[in-house]
Amino acid sequence: MLTKKQSELLRFIHERLQEAGVPPSFDEMKEALELRSKSGIHRLIMALEERGFIRRLANRARAIEVLRLPESATVSTPRLQRFSPSVIPGNLGRVRPLAQTRDADDHPAVMVPMMGRIAAGTPISAIQTRLQTFAMPPEFLGSGEHFALEVRGDSMIEAGILENDTVIIRKQDTAETGEIVVALIDEEEATLKRLRKRGASIALEAANPAYETRIFGPDRVRVQGKMVSLLRRY
Repeated sequence: MLTKKQSELLRFIHERLQEAGVPPSFDEMKEALELRSKSGIHRLIMALEERGFIRRLANRARAIEVLRLPESATVSTPRLQRFSPSVIPGNLGRVRPLAQTRDADDHPAVMVPMMGRIAAGTPISAIQTRLQTFAMPPEFLGSGEHFALEVRGDSMIEAGILENDTVIIRKQDTAETGEIVVALIDEEEATLKRLRKRGASIALEAANPAYETRIFGPDRVRVQGKMVSLLRRY
C-alpha cells in the first residue's frame, strides 16, 4: 500500500519515462509534488525502491526504472503538471537498507553501541557518549569494532544519507580517498563526509551542492571510522 505522495511520484516517473524515455530530475519531482526540499523526494524514492516499485541503476545519472505499478494504477488519478526534461548531475547511489528481522538459524546478532548524533552539515561537538546498544545482523558489519550514529543535517543527501538515518561506522583511523568517514576536526568537532586526499591536504566533501568542500592540513583531521551500513526507519 503506497501513500498518496508515493503513488503520485511513481505515476509521474512512469509517465515521464513513457513520454521522454528518461526519468524526471529531482527538481522536477519536487516541483510536481509541491515539496519544499529534495530530501522529501529522496525519502519517497527510497520507499518506492524498498517496496519493489522502482529500481535505481548504479553509476548512471538519472537511472530510475519502474518495475511495476500498484494494482489500482488503472484507476484515474489527478494528472501532475508536466515539465521539460533536464539533467541531474552525478548518480543517485544505491543505499542498501538493513534487515530488521532474522531467521532462527542465522548467526547471532552483534550488539552495536549508539554513540549519539553526527552532523551531515556543519560540524557538531565530537561524539563521546554511549547512549544505548542495539542488535545488528553480522553480515552488515564485517570484521572489527563498530558504533552507530544518528544523522543530523542534509549535506549527504545525494549519497542517499538523510536526516534521522542511523549510520553504522567501523572504527578505524585510516580511510581511502572517496570513502565516507567520521572525521574529527581539530580534536573537537565531528562530521560525516566523503574524504578526498589532495596532495598533503585532506578534503571533506559533502554530497549536496549547497555545501562547500572543506580542506584541511593533515594534522587537523583525524579519521574515527568508516561508514559501512545505513539503517532507516519509516
